[in-house]
Amino acid sequence: MSIMRVKSVEQSIQDAEAPEFRLRRVLRAVDLLGIGIGAIIGTGIFVLTGVAAATDAGPGISISFVISGIACGLAALCYAEFASVVPVAGSAYTFSYASLGEFLAWIIGWDLMLEFVIGASTVSVGWSQYFVEALSAIGLGLPESLTAAPGAGGAMNLPAAIIALLLTVVLVVGIRLSASVTNVVVAIKLAVVLFFIIFGAFFVKTANWDPFIPPHQPPDPSETGSALNDPLINAIFGSTGSFGVSGLVAGAALVFFAYIGFDIVASGAEETRRPQRDMPIGILGSLAVCSILYVLVSLVMTGIVKYDKLDTAAPMATAFQAIGAPWAVGLVSLGAIAGLTTVILILMLGQARVGFAMARDGLLPVYFAKVHSKYRTPYRITVTTGVVVAIIASLTPIDVLAEMTNIGTLFAFVLVSIGVLVMRRTRPDLPRAFRVPLVPVVPILAALACLYLMLNLEGWTWLRFGIWMALGLLIYFVYSKHRSRLARGETIEDAAEEAD
Repeated sequence: MSIMRVKSVEQSIQDAEAPEFRLRRVLRAVDLLGIGIGAIIGTGIFVLTGVAAATDAGPGISISFVISGIACGLAALCYAEFASVVPVAGSAYTFSYASLGEFLAWIIGWDLMLEFVIGASTVSVGWSQYFVEALSAIGLGLPESLTAAPGAGGAMNLPAAIIALLLTVVLVVGIRLSASVTNVVVAIKLAVVLFFIIFGAFFVKTANWDPFIPPHQPPDPSETGSALNDPLINAIFGSTGSFGVSGLVAGAALVFFAYIGFDIVASGAEETRRPQRDMPIGILGSLAVCSILYVLVSLVMTGIVKYDKLDTAAPMATAFQAIGAPWAVGLVSLGAIAGLTTVILILMLGQARVGFAMARDGLLPVYFAKVHSKYRTPYRITVTTGVVVAIIASLTPIDVLAEMTNIGTLFAFVLVSIGVLVMRRTRPDLPRAFRVPLVPVVPILAALACLYLMLNLEGWTWLRFGIWMALGLLIYFVYSKHRSRLARGETIEDAAEEAD
């Protein structure tokens, strides 16, 4: 029983058309763009930009966004090719199953669970921060014990849990409703981001950009801390501290979280009307729009406020307060709340579709692959995802969650990039509506760039990631390896009977 068995593209497409597991194809190119932009613009720009500028890159955070954008752009090309070849739910998991085999598909699926669940939890915490600030602005303060995790001075983050559960209901009701809600809210947050860029540009002080790349600062010898608090690459090459050129890359690894989202577009392939044409548009188009906005926002933000004052939960609001425009703080909070709402929604959508695909293949209990008879959504895995996200978001601080999401996403990008090379060699006959240019150069550069960014995440993140992957390996060899439909020779009809 080989753990490297491959599920053919043809079989994946056939499974997607089975009546018992068929999802409703209603998404258009504009919906995919909305999903991509809705997922990308969120915590990274509304919350983490200030942290990365203050602790790693200074005003050069705009360069960090460019570095991350290039790495994501290379990976996005690989995603676009796969999504046009295998238009099936599951994103990188499904792509890996068709190219690298079941074992690596399980690894990437388990990894994607880390990305989507922890990502949605992170954004729920960010949403809560802006929501609490908006309530305070109108005199409706909430007790800190109900708005912060135990490790952040509170008992639980109740708003974060509530928003996750509310959006779970939206996801269960249907993808069409989810896409419609997303498109409306995306329009709101794009308007707020453009307002910040245009209005804030009049208050930029170029002196705040000096030095644009702060000089490297070695660690304070008086501060004794674990080496696990430093990026892993520092342990390899012996360089520690912050800022300087190494700080730009460390900042890129942190704000990489801001780009998470274009890959989620691929998870909706099975619900897209014309996936071969529309998937590349959604993936590449949303990444291009957001990359430009990120660079402009970071330049304006660090031009308004000195970078060392931006280590706050709401840096955009901090910038407006600094220029004496408190009336704009409420507007930014509204945009942030709207923006983060769509990110939570889409990340949980991605997790539900990956979990659905894995359950349909037998790697997770087939029980979770059950599709609602009325709404045609995988409601069991969706509800489970929402409850888990609510629990994690209510009990975990945001900084721990953000880096865990980054390493999971980068690892997924590495395997997808390698998968393109494998698929080109093993299945050159497959029709490809979109082809990655300059193969093998682009996929190799994508894999190396993402691997390098992974090395710039701190040691604690790698340790937690290693524990999560070890747990995944245990589950695979104890359960999934033996329950796989390929291993048992089951048909899609057998799986449908078991799901009931």
